[in-house]
Amino acid sequence: MNFLWFILIGIVSGFVAGKLMRGGGFGMIVNLIVGVIGGVLGGWLFGLLGITAGGIIGSLITSVVGAIVLLWIVGLLSRSGKS
Repeated sequence: MNFLWFILIGIVSGFVAGKLMRGGGFGMIVNLIVGVIGGVLGGWLFGLLGITAGGIIGSLITSVVGAIVLLWIVGLLSRSGKS
């Protein structure tokens, strides 16, 4: 059951981050990938800052923050590649 929550939180957080960063989602598979990588990145960043978030809502917030940071970094790299 934990794996199912992990997948659902990944999809939702990827979708939310996509809406916040560029105004639309990326599709279910890409939302899942962005959300899962964002969850790992967000957990690492929150750990560095000494922030702990528990439960489903905490996991969702951590994942969304990580996904936003991931999309921001990808945006920076894609802009620098075009110049």
